[in-house]
Amino acid sequence: MKKSARKNPGPGRSGLLQVNFEFTDPGAASVALAGTFNDWRAAATPMIPLGAGRWAKALVLPPGNYEYRLVVDGHWQADPGARESVPNPYGGTNSVRRVTPQDDADVSGDSP
Repeated sequence: MKKSARKNPGPGRSGLLQVNFEFTDPGAASVALAGTFNDWRAAATPMIPLGAGRWAKALVLPPGNYEYRLVVDGHWQADPGARESVPNPYGGTNSVRRVTPQDDADVSGDSP
């Protein structure tokens, strides 16, 4: 999963960064993100199908550390492309995305 962030200041949005999430699963019919950024609501942040099993979602977040999981066809799973993970209280792992101003140097040219 490729992730990048870029500054995305708009009116009243100073200090927020655009964070791009990508995931690939050719067999998936639906994919969503659930995490600390959306109160772990499985249906709140659906990813966009790009074709060929690729899914993407751009979020605008303030700097910080966010735990999340993917919800693939209703099944919760850790992000296999995450750089970090932490144990969760249910015996599994949560993926971790650290959003920092330094992520601005890791900008991807295309965002969904």
